[in-house]
Amino acid sequence: MISNSINDLKSEMIAWRHHIHAHPETAFEEVKTTQFIIEKLQSFGITQLYTDFAPTGVVGVIKGNKEGRWIALRADIDALDIIEENNINYCSTISGKMHGCGHDGHTAILLGTAKYLSEHRDFSGTVVVIFQPAEENEGGAQVMVENGLFDRFPIEAVYGIHNQPNMQLNHFYINHGPMMASYDVFEIKITGIGAHAAAPHLGKDTILTATQIVNGLQSIVSRNADPLSSLVVSVTQIHSGDTWNVLPQHAVIRGTVRAFSAQVQDMAESRIKQIATGIATTFEVKAEVDYQRRYPATINHAKQAKIAMTAAKKIVGEDHLIIDHNPSMGAEDFAFMLQKIPGAYVWLGAGSGANLHNPAFNFNDEVLTTGVSYFIAVVNQELAS
Repeated sequence: MISNSINDLKSEMIAWRHHIHAHPETAFEEVKTTQFIIEKLQSFGITQLYTDFAPTGVVGVIKGNKEGRWIALRADIDALDIIEENNINYCSTISGKMHGCGHDGHTAILLGTAKYLSEHRDFSGTVVVIFQPAEENEGGAQVMVENGLFDRFPIEAVYGIHNQPNMQLNHFYINHGPMMASYDVFEIKITGIGAHAAAPHLGKDTILTATQIVNGLQSIVSRNADPLSSLVVSVTQIHSGDTWNVLPQHAVIRGTVRAFSAQVQDMAESRIKQIATGIATTFEVKAEVDYQRRYPATINHAKQAKIAMTAAKKIVGEDHLIIDHNPSMGAEDFAFMLQKIPGAYVWLGAGSGANLHNPAFNFNDEVLTTGVSYFIAVVNQELAS
């Protein structure tokens, strides 16, 4: 159930969200967004603010009326490099950038939560609000963790939320374990001998090699992975050649790997390297493999997942709580925070609409108060007076 005092925040949150949507900034460039957040937090009477955990973003500290434990609530604040196709009066004013994942909404939810908590400090302990930059691709959460976010503050649990279009409106989706997969990237550089297209026998063909490597990589999921384990190996780029009649000397293959366990990641990395170098040897060319582990899997901790479920149930009712839904093979850098301390990450259904990362996506303002109510319910459970 959503209280009247939280419903009263709705128009303000919509205005904040629309302002942020109109002024999108991408990873580690969220300078104006950070300043906007700081100004709002200061206007709420929140003065303990920290900006030294990452190039952008801000952390605020809100103390309750009594001493107690510390917990954290997190929102991501960055936009995407997408040209917006919405026809709305708060459309992106920055060419080629838009809030295509709903981080503008997440930011508004956490701002609303911060305002409510600053006005209702009847809890025992401290709430740290984390406005995190660079979730998209650049691992802003990892940067904040490595710069001592959880070392400076004695935070015992962290909670995050993400809107999900085309999931039932104002339903919460919470898993006891995995929510989202790990995110690894690989690049295979192939070097052969260039030749005239009319005389292929005088060269060592990198394009032929690349096509065989791509085919070979598909065997990892079908023949190396346990059928009961989740794994996706996707080739997303092939670059080679500049003209019609030349067999190029170089080719590059790039792609991603998604999994839920480190053991599956280890196997996939090993097989990619073996397949690429083995096929390259067969075709008498050289293959160099660069494999990078970007984001770990986002896996909820059991105790905090239970707290999240109880909080969600209080807000939307048991009928609107979906437990242990199929996890996503997408990735989320909140995982770095969950590796450091216990916590839980939940999805909030946003109803029908364009999918995330689509140029027509727009956050559904109808879930703003639901998001704030959920965060407040978590605080009330964790830090009950």
